[in-house]
Amino acid sequence: MPAGRKKVLIRRFSRDSIAGYLPAAGFVQDDALELLDLSGRVTPVPLSEIKMVLYVRDFNLTEKDPERTLRKTFLSKPRTEGLFIRLKLRDEDVLEGLAPLDISLMDSALEDKGIQFTPPDVRSNVQRIFVPRRAIESMDLLAVITTPSKKKPAASTPDKSLQEQLFATELPPNSRPN
Repeated sequence: MPAGRKKVLIRRFSRDSIAGYLPAAGFVQDDALELLDLSGRVTPVPLSEIKMVLYVRDFNLTEKDPERTLRKTFLSKPRTEGLFIRLKLRDEDVLEGLAPLDISLMDSALEDKGIQFTPPDVRSNVQRIFVPRRAIESMDLLAVITTPSKKKPAASTPDKSLQEQLFATELPPNSRPN
């Protein structure tokens, strides 16, 4: 298996799933995903049937919840740099995630592709999620999170001549402190 192929679970709207391997990028061919299934066959999966593609650490096919997802939304605003998004899917399911800072996310010319993002539960089995655009009913951009800009260094020693000019008025001789 080439190093460029990652373990995935494809969730369909029919509630079943398919396990296999996909390349990290460029996996959409002719309106379908070219999945290398566990038996070693390349199987085309139409994008119209796909709810989401989950890039996983392990398949865990014998478990009831192979994703081990504890939550689909963030508990508070994420701190990592990226676009904080909320997706509502065709089956009324809601997902939140952190997408890369990239303007192509909103480009309607890419309608045959989808959106890749990091899920809110980093301890789950799912590392990344790909949702085809056809599976999305609505998408909200909740926040743009950037790294804080570096502050300019403060002057190391204040210029005393400026302060002296500020208080240059003469005090009467008997009101000066000793």
